[in-house]
Amino acid sequence: MRRIAISVAASTMTLSLAACGTLGVTGDSSEASPTKGDDITVGVLMPEETNTRYREFDYPIIQKKVASLTGDKGRTVYANGGADAKKQTAQMEKMISDQVDVILLDAVDSKSIADTVRKAKDAGIPVIAYDRLAQGPIDAYVSFDNELVGEVQGRSIMEALGGETDTSTKIVMVNGSPTDPNAGQFKAGARSELNGKVTIAKEYDVDGWSPLIAESDMTEAINEIGKDNIAAVYSANDAMAAGIIKALEAAGVTELPPITGQDAELAAVQRIVSGEQYMSVYKPYPQEAEAAAEMAVARVQGKNIQFEALASDRVDSPTDKDIPAQLVPVVALTKDNIKSTVIQDGIYKLSDICTSEYESDCEDAKLR
Repeated sequence: MRRIAISVAASTMTLSLAACGTLGVTGDSSEASPTKGDDITVGVLMPEETNTRYREFDYPIIQKKVASLTGDKGRTVYANGGADAKKQTAQMEKMISDQVDVILLDAVDSKSIADTVRKAKDAGIPVIAYDRLAQGPIDAYVSFDNELVGEVQGRSIMEALGGETDTSTKIVMVNGSPTDPNAGQFKAGARSELNGKVTIAKEYDVDGWSPLIAESDMTEAINEIGKDNIAAVYSANDAMAAGIIKALEAAGVTELPPITGQDAELAAVQRIVSGEQYMSVYKPYPQEAEAAAEMAVARVQGKNIQFEALASDRVDSPTDKDIPAQLVPVVALTKDNIKSTVIQDGIYKLSDICTSEYESDCEDAKLR
């Protein structure tokens, strides 16, 4: 993907571009869809269920935004691929058969879904890639700057190690699924901060982002490197970080090394408060999800000016160039900014984080 420079935001603001009135612009037969009114159906395809964000944040926000943009006349239909590319293909083909008006697609496998994206295009159904850049003739893409995510993670490791390291400092990298294009971008971003400064003693790509596989891989790394010789662990997301921590604790590690994460899952935020996990990357889902809903409605209703304003960036996929896109900034989430990020943005309430188990940790972190 073409890199587009984006600054790391210290705080986030939910995108709120007011819905424009229908411009009455209808496309010719080569475009994906003619202008429609408010009575539209938006198909939403999410990739897996291990990560809780899709059902708890992304889809409900998209559903609510579509309703608000269409005077409660528009509806959404939802399917989750469960990390199974064939299952997601069948789900998408059903949406095409059911003649939804537009599809928001977070692909399980960005390459294998390309033919189905083409089928949607041939059926006159626009496809907007969500979170992961699917291949094929997609109409737009909304996500975060994925290399920047990895850079934030790698930089956080260096900060946790005090910045003064050498190649005798050994870390373990536990990357995401090889079928997810984002995982490669996260890895590249992290390596840009780590290469030449530490030794990556063991590295793994984890199918399906599985926490169980991550735990098994970490156990292997501990056995080969030695539990006392691991200075830090790069975990590409929070769910895998949980498995990595289990492996370290099972090996008898009492002082956990700095461990990264991504997605700001509630359990991860609590681990950050307790000191088990060093950081996560908070990606402001309200902004991403609302932008995707606005792009979908604008695209299918022929509101070209609004659509172009929302998708002012450009990215490349292996199959297509200059894809209209919106790339949303990210935030390094640590103990120091929990209040100004996930709490301020309404992702969690203080009571969600500071349960009885974490009460004293919250006091130590000055969250109370």
